[in-house]
Amino acid sequence: MSWFYLFIAAIFEVGWPFGLKIATQSQHKILWIIFAIIAMALSGVFLYLAQKQIPIGTAYAIWTGIGASCTFLIGVYLFGDALTLMRVLGVALIVAGVICLKM
Repeated sequence: MSWFYLFIAAIFEVGWPFGLKIATQSQHKILWIIFAIIAMALSGVFLYLAQKQIPIGTAYAIWTGIGASCTFLIGVYLFGDALTLMRVLGVALIVAGVICLKM
C-alpha cells in the first residue's frame, strides 16, 4: 500500500505547480490557488503515509522525481515550454537517479 500512497502523493505533487500556473493565466486566480493548496496538502499527507514503510530518501526522491518529470511534460505539452535536448537530458537524469535509488 505504501507504494500506492507514494504514487498518489506524486500525482498531487504535480497538481500544485499546475494550479499555480493556471492561476497566473486565469480570471479565477483564487480558485486555482485553492486548488494548488489542496493538492500540496494531499501530496504531503500521502507522502507521510508512504514513509511509514518506504525509507525517507527513497520516498522523497521518487516523489520529487515523478513530480518534476510530470510537471516538465505538462509544461511542454500544455504551456509551450521549450523542449530542448538539454532539458530532456536533465529530466532523463532525474528519472535515472530515481531508478537507481529504487534498485
